[in-house]
Amino acid sequence: MTGPRLTPLAARLPDTVPFVGPETQERALARPFRARLGANESRFGPSPRAVAAMAAAASEAWMYGDPEMHDLRAAIAAHHGVTPAHVMVGEGIDGLLGTLVRLTAGPGDAVVTSLGAYPTFNFHVAGFGADLHRVPYRDDREDPEALLAKAGEVGAKLIYLANPDNPMGSWHEAPVIEAMVAALPDGALLVLDEAYADLAPADAIPRLAPDDPRVIRLRTFSKGYGLAGLRVGYALAAPDLIRAFDKVRNHFGMGRIAQAGAMAALADQDHLRLVQAQVAAARDRITAIARANGLAALPSATNFVTVDCGRDGDFARAVLRGCIARGLFIRMPGVAPLDRCIRISAGTGADLDVLEEVLPQALTAARAEA
Repeated sequence: MTGPRLTPLAARLPDTVPFVGPETQERALARPFRARLGANESRFGPSPRAVAAMAAAASEAWMYGDPEMHDLRAAIAAHHGVTPAHVMVGEGIDGLLGTLVRLTAGPGDAVVTSLGAYPTFNFHVAGFGADLHRVPYRDDREDPEALLAKAGEVGAKLIYLANPDNPMGSWHEAPVIEAMVAALPDGALLVLDEAYADLAPADAIPRLAPDDPRVIRLRTFSKGYGLAGLRVGYALAAPDLIRAFDKVRNHFGMGRIAQAGAMAALADQDHLRLVQAQVAAARDRITAIARANGLAALPSATNFVTVDCGRDGDFARAVLRGCIARGLFIRMPGVAPLDRCIRISAGTGADLDVLEEVLPQALTAARAEA
């Protein structure tokens, strides 16, 4: 009897996943976390209008969702002042990244990203056999000049950049991104991940022509809109690229409840503004807690704060372990020198009370290990 006959490429890939979920860690701990501040979800929840729309759509869950996502794409297009032909909806930014890489980068094709940037992109690049090239961060931000230089050197088909950035929370102002697009090497596509755009200052969002074939922008309902559990993301790009998604995408990947919830959330901009205010207040409190413990919080344009623990990655990992052992779920960057930090999502007052209690205990334990 033979086992599964994987492709040679799949057989060579390591048995890893980009993230270990909090549920996995809770099972290992045999208890739930007291505060869930590691996945950059919105602890402030979705719009009540979205909840009502999803509840109403639940009775229709026996039907597949509209495979063209006509109404949702039209609503997103109106929100951004483009046409539905400029919009594609998918299973979160992660799903859209997978489809995009499948469309554009095959075995031997060069792709460029930053060392320590969002790992799911790398996961898809490896899965489709493309060659990943990485450049270091500079001053805790992705480095557009280095990305462009590496792309020109290797003839990259894709350049990935998140603005604002995960895991550091940093950002570039709009003119930097606009200049980067103007300087792209011929044949390169900028994959501009704007997952945190709804929480960023206005000057971080570039003005880019919707028909520009050199860039694709990715947005999500998982952060500001509080719908991470639905997995709804969307791409904004020139119609030719958007149309190409139909060649390989999962046409029934977006269910009726998800489409209804996303449409209602987008229509409730008052709720989004409330969440933006709550996130700003939470960032301020996380910064104050970090400072009270002798740590430096980095400026953030996201719904999390990256905190510099002041030593090396081993020390930060000890702090992380101490927090998790005490019931606080947080995460940290994975590579040096970014791994001197921990990353804490914005949370409710009760969540941040747990942070205020646990962080000094974890620091004390980590210092005793050192």
